[in-house]
Amino acid sequence: MSRSTVLVALDPRSSGSVACDQLDRICAKLDEEGHGVARAGTASDALALTQSRADLSAALVSWDLDDPEAVLRAIMSRFTKLPVFLVTTAASVDDLPLWVSEVVSGYVWLLEDTPDFIAGRIGVAALRYLDGVLPPFFRELRRFEDTHEYSWHTPAHAGGVAFLKSPAGRAFYDYYGETLFRTDLSISVAELGSLFEHTGPIGDAERNAARIFGADLTYFVLHGDSTADRIACHASVATDELVLVDRNCHKAIYHGLTLTGGRPVYLVPTRNGYGLMGPIPPSAMRAEAVASAVGRSPFSEGAASEKPVYAVITNSTYDGLCYDAVRVAELLGATVPRLHLDEAWFAYARFNPLYARRYGMSVDADALPDEEVRPTVFSTQSTHKLLAAMSQSSMVHVKNSPRSPVEHRQFNETFMMHATTSPMYPMIAGLDVAAAMMDGPGGRWLTDEAITEAIRFRQAVARLSRRIREAADRPGWFFGTWQPDEVTDPATGHVHAFADAPLDLLRTEPGCWTLAPGADWHGFEGMEDGYCLLDPIKVSITCPGVDAAGHVAETGIPARIVTAYLETRGIVVEKTDAYTCLILFSMGITKGKWGTLLDALLDFKNLFDTDATVAEVLPNLVRTHPDRYAGLTLPQLCAQMHDQLSKSELTALLDEAFTHPTPAVLTPAQTYQRLIRGGTEPVRLADIAGRTVATQVVTTPPGIPVLMPGESTGEADGAVLRYLRALEAFDREFPGFPSETHGVHRDTAGDYWIACLRS
Repeated sequence: MSRSTVLVALDPRSSGSVACDQLDRICAKLDEEGHGVARAGTASDALALTQSRADLSAALVSWDLDDPEAVLRAIMSRFTKLPVFLVTTAASVDDLPLWVSEVVSGYVWLLEDTPDFIAGRIGVAALRYLDGVLPPFFRELRRFEDTHEYSWHTPAHAGGVAFLKSPAGRAFYDYYGETLFRTDLSISVAELGSLFEHTGPIGDAERNAARIFGADLTYFVLHGDSTADRIACHASVATDELVLVDRNCHKAIYHGLTLTGGRPVYLVPTRNGYGLMGPIPPSAMRAEAVASAVGRSPFSEGAASEKPVYAVITNSTYDGLCYDAVRVAELLGATVPRLHLDEAWFAYARFNPLYARRYGMSVDADALPDEEVRPTVFSTQSTHKLLAAMSQSSMVHVKNSPRSPVEHRQFNETFMMHATTSPMYPMIAGLDVAAAMMDGPGGRWLTDEAITEAIRFRQAVARLSRRIREAADRPGWFFGTWQPDEVTDPATGHVHAFADAPLDLLRTEPGCWTLAPGADWHGFEGMEDGYCLLDPIKVSITCPGVDAAGHVAETGIPARIVTAYLETRGIVVEKTDAYTCLILFSMGITKGKWGTLLDALLDFKNLFDTDATVAEVLPNLVRTHPDRYAGLTLPQLCAQMHDQLSKSELTALLDEAFTHPTPAVLTPAQTYQRLIRGGTEPVRLADIAGRTVATQVVTTPPGIPVLMPGESTGEADGAVLRYLRALEAFDREFPGFPSETHGVHRDTAGDYWIACLRS
């Protein structure tokens, strides 16, 4: 049995000693039957327990509590069908609000039945609830494991027994526990179904997930969103067909093009002064703009068709910019019959109204009725990233359109090419549970909490920055967070400074987060009203030195130095750019966690303002590179790095390099054929002008390809090579702060080498 806890919310002062004695006997009986009891004497205590205890399996709530309605509403918003028994002293329940009568499971008059009978009613309801909470596959996996059958099939550890025969194996077994190994089973266990055939409890789990996520079809993928992306592409694109590809794409999209032989035509996103990748402007998605891009592409000649068959868009971006998916489908649907939204970081969007219309499965017949325009939509989600699932767990969701529906049998052939015949059943159970957690009110409650804590952190930073400026007893600089400076309440028209805006307004009104056309705070051009929204849970911390328009300040604090300091405090951010770093407010966030981050940022400011030495702030850096950093103060290091970034114009070059791709020479598939036949050679960056690259060159930050396989590097004085040379010079100048650049080999002299096709 899962852990069971019964909430007992009753004020002993208002109940009398006889009723309290009866309640004590009821609680003792529940404990005897294996149920924990959490008692609350006030509504505030009951609310705290409701918020913090996910293991509640039933509730006993007194109508004489100081605010019973608040407790009942909190239970409704947190749990799906939790059995609630109402304790009342009234002779009749006719006077209770109608909604109360509809949500409670029964009534309890403490002195009219025996303690054993009342406890028995509650206990049975709790057990029935717990059984119903479990989603299909996880429920059957538990039942199978509970039978304790001998294993005569793979895996060879046979429920973990093999590990017990070795000292190292025993340590491994003890570390993870028996249950993991008992549930690591073979596909030979027919009663649990088949991941390939989508039958039995596995098929039930996928269909349940499809219902929860609003899909027509859902497939569980155990090799991460990278494989999910490749499956969606491989199932939709044939050799020499044209594909519209978001330049802000994951490398798995390139792998999909390599597998299929598809010919990419890139849609180029905008960038702002911080170097953050923005959305593709709607003007670039219109049919006439797409036709123009296809006409200019060297890959259109000899293509299987003059029209693209498929488009892939990243939604949301790494930095939290999410499209109006219905609008994107309307724009691109005029050109392509299938639209793939890579929602690796956005699996939670369906479950909060703040993101209405901004996720792939929202593109249905109600939102976009015109079947001549509405495309079939794929949504690939890395479930483990921001929902609660095990690493590598992902899903492919499909919303069909009559124009180009996904036929299961055909799609499954592609699925089986990429899936494993040895799936890990605990991962399948994790996907099953991740979906179940978002079902009903649970999904709204979980996303509300993450959004709320992210907004509280953002406002705390803004208020602290204001207090520092107003105090005027120290240097007035502080960090910021990237969002509008002001927001408007649409109900009243009142304009609030972001720091002072009501929390309820910020967490429920999408208009507070949309990128209004021409707004200075975001710095992106070509926006439509409502077209793009900044996801509040993806928080970009901004450092002094540059703004969204790209204006460079005289002094600056590069983000790489800040995040290096945060790492000494045990705080690892998701991504670091030149003057921003990204943190994610997942469902696992707590006030203590973000409060610790805020404290570390304050400590960094104090160290900077008091001229602390680099040896004090980053001791490992000085130990590793004493000749470079010994004797420097923190402000001196920041000044040197800011000066290097300013003189090299790195942020401006990044914008130009990523928004003006170099000419394509060969498709990714053609380039790969040359690669595997040894038709490549390493070329020094200084000598690479005019060559054709053999592999992706992906710079992190920002983690997006600056060169795709088969593209020319361009002229020596072109933006791409100037940008890469600026990175090379930065790495030489600041050892210990290297740029992470995939597709580049750095030798001992600090020179960059890139694989190119032989001439």
